[in-house]
Amino acid sequence: MEDNYEKYAIAVIIVFGAVIIGGLMAANLLYGDRSGFLFALGAATAAWVAGHAMLFDRPRVYGALIVVATLMSIASTITLIT
Repeated sequence: MEDNYEKYAIAVIIVFGAVIIGGLMAANLLYGDRSGFLFALGAATAAWVAGHAMLFDRPRVYGALIVVATLMSIASTITLIT
């Protein structure tokens, strides 16, 4: 049995992040909010690229992309609310 729980923790974070961002994209499509959808799409793209940065062992790039994805998700939520 492997004792490397970090891989599983990061996989769970990425999967739940993808579910949340996908739901945010669907909500923006439902309400016809184009800018919110594009922010959510940008967040999903940043999260996808962050997975590759993790794969290639680039922790600073991974951290920066996660911050970008978080900020874009917040921007998408704000545009959906207003």
